[in-house]
Amino acid sequence: MDQFTLNLIFIGASFALYFGIAIWARAGSTAEFYAANRGVHPVMNGMATAADWMSAASFISMAGLIAFTGYDNSTYLMGWTGGYVLLAMLLAPYLRKFGKFTVPEFIGDRFYSKTARIIGVICLLIISITYVIGQMEGVGITFARYLEVSKETGLWIGAAVVFAYAVLGGMKGVTYTQVAQYIVLIIAYTIPAVFISLALTSNFLPQLGLFGSHDGSGMEFLTKLDQVVTDLGFKAYTEHNGSTLNMVLFTLALMIGTAGLPHVIIRFFTVPKVSDARSSAGWALVFIALLYTVAPAVGSMARLNLSTTMWPGAATGETYSQPAVSLADIETKPELNWMRTWAKTGLLKWEDLNGDGLIQYYNDKATEGPAAEMAAAQGLKGNELPTVSNDIMVLANPEIANLPGWVIAIVAAGGLAAALSTAAGLLLAISGAVSHDLIKGAINPGISEKSELLAARISMGVSILVATLLGLNPPGFAAQTVALAFGLAASSIFPVLMMGIFSKRVNKQGAIWGMIAGMISTLVYIFTYKGWFFIAGTNMLEDTAANWIFGIAPASFGVVGAAINFAVAYIVSGATEEPPAHVQELVESIRVPKGAGAATHH
Repeated sequence: MDQFTLNLIFIGASFALYFGIAIWARAGSTAEFYAANRGVHPVMNGMATAADWMSAASFISMAGLIAFTGYDNSTYLMGWTGGYVLLAMLLAPYLRKFGKFTVPEFIGDRFYSKTARIIGVICLLIISITYVIGQMEGVGITFARYLEVSKETGLWIGAAVVFAYAVLGGMKGVTYTQVAQYIVLIIAYTIPAVFISLALTSNFLPQLGLFGSHDGSGMEFLTKLDQVVTDLGFKAYTEHNGSTLNMVLFTLALMIGTAGLPHVIIRFFTVPKVSDARSSAGWALVFIALLYTVAPAVGSMARLNLSTTMWPGAATGETYSQPAVSLADIETKPELNWMRTWAKTGLLKWEDLNGDGLIQYYNDKATEGPAAEMAAAQGLKGNELPTVSNDIMVLANPEIANLPGWVIAIVAAGGLAAALSTAAGLLLAISGAVSHDLIKGAINPGISEKSELLAARISMGVSILVATLLGLNPPGFAAQTVALAFGLAASSIFPVLMMGIFSKRVNKQGAIWGMIAGMISTLVYIFTYKGWFFIAGTNMLEDTAANWIFGIAPASFGVVGAAINFAVAYIVSGATEEPPAHVQELVESIRVPKGAGAATHH
């Protein structure tokens, strides 16, 4: 059976499963649409939360980021995982005890202000829309490669799939679909990793293989990888090169950004009891760890496989004594089919610059060492593999390693499951903010439940259309969507939730001005270096460490934005009247452990 047919079978079967679940778990009320009627078991919710969290960025991009940057990009693992610890300890149980459907609803009620609620909606929409662009891009890339359609066609197919199960099922349908998607994506991520770990290290567990011996050389695996990449003129894989300050700030920004992401927080509104919220956060960490502990191995093994494919001699330490892969090999050898198929997506590009029929992959900026010596001796004119996208490393890894066709098909289904599960969670958060917080909360408080449910479904459909159009024509800042989404969540949502739960003194004026200050300062800082979206492609200042304020990278600024939010909120609250007595009592009641098994009803 050819690869295309296998891909079609595996992807089609997974979609049929998602549609079947959506029909079975169709939401019939607003309680089911927004919060699955608060009836989800904590283990199931932990699995759904893991799928909601592990997006196209986690499944497709993260190992690629680690593959090409090595040690420095371990910040993604530490920050994203640490955020769940914050959620479990500081936010999830208390927000569940409050008993509301959405994050802006909590902000509006706790700070007794419709204005605060609307600002919460604006923050949520900016965060979720920028985040969902990346998911739709992931859907387009995966479809383009595995169903051999254009990226645009892939996006529309993905939008139709999400529309069918998210609009129909709401949170109830999405929850059980995400459980299925978690199972698909974890199998898809783990099976190729096990195969590749066995091939390179003879170790069944990739987590242990990473620290084991490399079969071809007898060296420690990471030592062998360091040797290969430094021979090719790149920096050592295990070396820390960036600023330690930025590494710490970026990890913190990812942590508090994770804890402030609305589509993740609303998952904890779906469990029956307060204690279940903390329990499901713990289970989510377990399920996330199954992928996140494998990711460093996937990234490093992908990097070694790519390097040794381009320079077969690198596997035995004779990097330049054997010729590089040739153009003839790429056209004729079945094991190099992956290069031809990925070249069609535009995510892999090569060019024979010196006309010798070979494709040399090395760092042409290296001025000394084997790479520079070889370039001088052979008259090379530059790196001839100029484009290897981070986004192809996980998806192409099974093909680079010549794994069976069914493994490649599973990875295709897994990549789509990761992107679609997060897209559905984000779209649900957007539709809840529009229908529950804007329409019911601000425009028409007397709306009937039937009309609100219809409004929720319509706003979900519109959200999917907008997300697809943004995915087709991404704005100038699309490449920075993750930095922007996490920076905004860290600087706007996380502080106001923390102060809402743990401070009786912060009032509505403090919350409003804190959110505005945190959000605007972060937006201004990021777009100063990353390009303002109303002046496409231009930057106010060049994005270099020399221009950053105190050397703080734009992606790390969320922590500073959060500090500004906290400071402004406390200063303004101190200069204005205390919150009403009933609000202070409410804050006290949220934190009191008495009756921790029960929750306030909506």
